[in-house]
Formats: sequence, structure tokens, C-alpha cells
Amino acid sequence: MDRHHGAALLDQAFTRAAGASLVVGNSAQLLRDGAENYPQWLRAIHGAQRYICVENFIFHEDPVGAQFATALSERARAGVEVRLIFDWLGCLGKASKHFWRPLIDAGVLVRCFNRPRATHPILWLQRDHRKLLAVDGELGFISGLCIGKAWLGDPARGIAPWRDTGVAIRGPALADMDSAFAEVWAASQPVAGTAGAIPAAALLPFDPSERVPPHRQPPRPEAAAGDVTLRVVATTPGTMAVLRLEQLIAATAHRTLWLTDAYFAGIPPYIQALRAAAQDGVDVRLLVPGTSDISILRPLSQAGYRPLLEGGVRVFEWKGSMLHAKTAVADGRWARVGSSNLNIASWVGNYELDALIENEPFALQMEQMFETDLADSTEVVL
Repeated sequence: MDRHHGAALLDQAFTRAAGASLVVGNSAQLLRDGAENYPQWLRAIHGAQRYICVENFIFHEDPVGAQFATALSERARAGVEVRLIFDWLGCLGKASKHFWRPLIDAGVLVRCFNRPRATHPILWLQRDHRKLLAVDGELGFISGLCIGKAWLGDPARGIAPWRDTGVAIRGPALADMDSAFAEVWAASQPVAGTAGAIPAAALLPFDPSERVPPHRQPPRPEAAAGDVTLRVVATTPGTMAVLRLEQLIAATAHRTLWLTDAYFAGIPPYIQALRAAAQDGVDVRLLVPGTSDISILRPLSQAGYRPLLEGGVRVFEWKGSMLHAKTAVADGRWARVGSSNLNIASWVGNYELDALIENEPFALQMEQMFETDLADSTEVVL
């Protein structure tokens, strides 16, 4: 088998595993923590001329949440079509009706994902865990960050910001981000008072009233924005696309596989995939929080340490503030940034969104970021 044919087969395998095609001609900028992500998000919102799609698991009713609400409301009043999706469970106790009312009054179309329904009680397990912002089909962001002051910290009180990672994307891949948003929009419920706030002539390059099958995706922009190739991996409950993707990367990695995860709780098939890679000489490392905002998950993460360590995987615990990032980088070639954690909830139960980027300069930046994080971590040993 020649190299070209082998590369084509590998691309086919990634496309089938991820359920997402490779898109060329993009630019991708790595963004660290809220200090780099939030200013760019707000700048994009303020500069929007046609439409804004914002989707996030949690909006906090705090000064940071208020800043975003004000920016979105201002653009809606200026005639920009603004659509917002929040998750019911994610925002439970985080944002009250008083947070949403000014947005709705300003003309923002607000939808809530998966309120409890007596007729389908088990469906409450399905959550919209995505973190997406897309503006005018020109600039988009995929990340692990929710919207709240924890991601900025409080220097005056000595509170460090949460550690998290995002990516800014320009180029043809924005069409896939718009399609991903439309999918969840169709599956979400309007918040009372929203109907009729936007004129009937929609500005979005897709029909947000229904799901968007692959053959009806919006046209991609012809102009390239850079030389980055990537996939927008938009997973839905039950598909396990990211699990298949991570197993494939573990199976094909030759040199390194470095993972950062906020809520790691590996299942046996995935743990075995990491062990097999490590036993074949791949430098496999896993970075997880030393302390967690969800205390019940920490014992679950630690329960998976021993089989990993015995298989040659190196495990590190972050010593700083809450580590909320969900990233991976392999062989200085592939990188993943997004909302998917390495656990059964993300793999099976949630709507998730990740960017799988195939670009060596970007992957090098990811490796450098990982090494910086390891300098503030403690290695776990048997």
C-alpha cells in the first residue's frame, strides 16, 4: 500500500468515526483561559452585522454573564439576528428568569434545551453540553468554557481563574458550526415571550426551524481563511463519535498522545486503548484536576488510575485552580479542542462539540501548552 492510499484510508476512518468530513482552508487560533477567550468572544459579538448563534451549557447570573447579556442585547436592538440556547440542567441554580428577561425584551431569541417532561423522564439525562459562538458565518469559537466569573478568577482576592482552552476558527468550517447549532436549536424549546421578537425574514444561512441533514448543509464560503484542515465534530446522544475518535487516535498514534480532561472517568475499552498505545511505545499522558468542582467525580477518576499506570500511561494532577479543559494532542499532528470529557456522559448522553484539527503548527502550540501545564502538576505513581 502506497503512502497516498494509506492516508486516504486513514482520512476515511476518521470521517466515519467522527461523523464529520475534513474541511480545508481554515485558520485556527488557540486560546487559553477566560482571559484570552472572553475578550475575543465579546469583540466578535460587538462586530456582528447579520447574525449571532450562541450556545452554552451554563450561563452564570454574575458580572461576566451580565456582560455577555448586555452585548447580545445591544446587537439584537441594532437589528442583528441573535439566537441563544442554554441547557436547563446546566443553568439550574445558575441563572434565573431575571437573567433571561432583558435578553428576550431586547429581541434575542432564547431557547432552553431539555426541560423535564413527565412523559419522558429518562430523557433528562440527555444534555446540551456544547460551547459554541458563531458570528456572521465568518468567525466562530469552540471551547470548554462556560460563561461565568470563575473563568476569570478574582486577582484582588487571590482567586486564580479556571484553566480552560478554546479555539477561534475562520473559514469554510463555519458552515458546519452553523449546522451544528441548527440541530440543537430544532431540538430545544422556546422560552416564553420569545416568539415574534425577530422579523419573519430570517438572516441565518440555514432554516433553524428544522434539523439539517448532511445533504442540506449551508454552502461553504469559497474564500479560504488559512491553511488549517479540521473537522467540526458535533456529536449527539447515543452516537459515541468522540469515543470512537479517541480510540482511533490511540490506535494510530506513533509517538505521543497527551490528554487533558476535567472529568475523566474512563470505561474499560478506552482505558485498554490507552494501555495498548503505551505498551507499544507511545508516550501517553493524562492530565486531570487535583481538585474538582464536582467532588463526587474525583473518586471515579482516581479509580481509573491504577490500570492506566500499570499499563504504562503517565497520570498527572493539576495543582492550580479548577482544570476544566478538554483537549488532546497526538504526534504533533492531531489536536482536539472542545466540550467533550472522557466519560460516559459526554460519549453517550450529551450533545457535544469539538474541533479536530490536523495542522502541525497548531499541534505544536498544543504540546507547548500541555508542557506548561505539567510544570504546575504532580505526577501520580503506583
